[in-house]
Amino acid sequence: MHIPDGFLSTEVALACAVPAAVCVGVGLKRANVELDERRVPLLGVTAAFIFAAQMLNFPVAGGTSGHFLGAALAAILLGPWLACLVMAVVLGVQAFVFADGGITALGANILDMGVIGALLVGGLMAAARRVAGRGRTALLAICAGGAWLAVMAGATTTALALAFSGTVPLGTVLPAMLGVHLLIGVGEAVVTVAAVSAVLATRPDLIPGVAERRVRPILLGVR
Repeated sequence: MHIPDGFLSTEVALACAVPAAVCVGVGLKRANVELDERRVPLLGVTAAFIFAAQMLNFPVAGGTSGHFLGAALAAILLGPWLACLVMAVVLGVQAFVFADGGITALGANILDMGVIGALLVGGLMAAARRVAGRGRTALLAICAGGAWLAVMAGATTTALALAFSGTVPLGTVLPAMLGVHLLIGVGEAVVTVAAVSAVLATRPDLIPGVAERRVRPILLGVR
């Protein structure tokens, strides 16, 4: 899903970079308010895990391959705004250090995989958790659906950016992107659910809302 240099027109690259920069700026402001001594290490570990996981590709039909995105996982652990910031850092390091995604297309890549995946889909997952409750099954179902949706939404906006740039016709790029990422999204959902399950088993206090739910009955029983 990483767009390389030369695939976007100047107008489309700027149109993607502006909202991406605004969202990252808001994420930085939220970080100054929300981060404490407990969450700072979590932010770093989450970014490192997503960066490492994105380096591993798994085969998809037709000789293509996909990799873990991590936006939904970051949103569950950190919240949508901090997740957007983490994704921007990961994508920035990939572009500048490993040439994975173009420098001129960095704004578009942050928008497609960070803002759309972490912020928009993360917000939808937060709303779904409020409706569905805080149970383990509901949480894992929301994680799976959010992970799949983040991949599909990112693939859609990537296809639109390429089409509006005149690189590939929309009728060609959109079905191709959605067809491949339909399967990649399934892999994303599996990895995300596995990661969240591991956190629930070892450190449920790292997931907002889960620890509070477990502690409340104990406090009521003491009273």
